[in-house]
Amino acid sequence: MRIHVVDPPAYTPPYDRALCAALAGAGAKVTLCSGPFSYGDVAAADGYQVDQCFGGMLRGRPGSKLRSASRLAAELPEMLRYRRTARRADVVHFQWLPLPQLGASLLPTDRPLVITAHDVVPREPRPGQIAGLRRAYARADAVVVHSEDGSERLQRELGVAAARCHVIPHGSFTHLAEIQDRAPLPPELAEVEGPVVLCFGLMRPYKGLDVAIEAWRGIENAELWIVGMPRMDTAPLKAAAPSNVRFVERFVEDREIPALFERVDLALLAYREIDHSGVCFTALAFGVPMLLSDVGGFPEIAAAGAAEIVPSGDAPALRSSLQRLLADAPARQRLAAGAAAARELYDWDRVAALHLELYSKLIGGRSR
Repeated sequence: MRIHVVDPPAYTPPYDRALCAALAGAGAKVTLCSGPFSYGDVAAADGYQVDQCFGGMLRGRPGSKLRSASRLAAELPEMLRYRRTARRADVVHFQWLPLPQLGASLLPTDRPLVITAHDVVPREPRPGQIAGLRRAYARADAVVVHSEDGSERLQRELGVAAARCHVIPHGSFTHLAEIQDRAPLPPELAEVEGPVVLCFGLMRPYKGLDVAIEAWRGIENAELWIVGMPRMDTAPLKAAAPSNVRFVERFVEDREIPALFERVDLALLAYREIDHSGVCFTALAFGVPMLLSDVGGFPEIAAAGAAEIVPSGDAPALRSSLQRLLADAPARQRLAAGAAAARELYDWDRVAALHLELYSKLIGGRSR
C-alpha cells in the first residue's frame, strides 16, 4: 500500500514522522510530503521517504507578514503540483491544510482522501477558515480525530457525518525518551531544588497560562516552569507571576526535552480548549504525572489513570489540586504508574494498525 502523509506547513513534524515510521514498520510504502520546519531539526526518516514538495516559495520569518503573503502566493501552484504527485499514492492523508479557505477546492479527488482534524475547530480562526474546513471535510472520504469528544464536535459544529468520523488515538512520543544525544538542563533551571511543575510547549492564549499563574499564588517551596516559544504577548503573564515562576521563552529542541521531563514532578496543562495535545503525549512517554483541565480528550487520559482533571478556567480548584499533589508523593507515583500502563493504549504500532485498517476499507470501497 502506497501512502502519502501530507503536512504542507509542517505544523506537527513529531506526529507526522512518528506516524510515518509506524506505518512503514507495518509494511506500507510511505512518503511524507511536507515543507521545511522553521524552528529546528526534525527526526530522521525511519523507513519512509520525505518529499519536501511544499514551502519552496516561503519567504520571511515565521509569523511575519512576508511569510503570510508568500504562503498565500504558494498555495495555488503547490497544491496543483501536489495533485499530480498524489497519483503515485493509493491513499492521501492530509494532516494539515495551510489555507483551507483556498486549499479545500484543490484537494486530490481521484483516490481515497483522509484528513486528520488535529484542531477540531480552529481556536483563533481567520476569515473563511471554518467554512473552508467544512468544504475540505465534505470532500474527504474519512476524517480522523483523536478523541470521542472531538468526533462529537466534528459532527455537531462542522457537520461531518458520523460515518466519516474515525476516532484513532494520538500516539505517545516514546522516541523522545530514547534520545541518546541529550542536552542538559539550561543552567538557570539546573540550579533549582525542590518540586517543579511544568507548563510546556508553544505559549498561546488558549493554553490557560494566566489561569496557571493565578492558581500558583500562595504555593511555596516549589517552582512553576513555563517553557516554550511565545506566540502571544507574555509581558502580562510575567508581570502577574509570583517569584517562584520561571519562564524559558524559546523553541526547545528534541534533545533538550528528556532533561526537562525527567526533572519535573508534575506536568500541568490548564487549557481552555483542545482536542488533544502533543505535550500530553510527551509527558505520557516519560511517565510524568499530569494535571489536566476537563476539555477535549483530556478526560480520556484521566480515565486511563495517567492524570487528574480540574475544571477549565477554575484557578481556586487548580490551586487546591496543585497543593494536594505536590504534598502527596504516593499520589504522583500512582499517576506515573498509570501513565506507564496507558502507553499501550497510545502505542504507535496500534495507531498505525488502525490507520491501515481504515485505508484498506477506503481502497476497497473505491474499487467496488
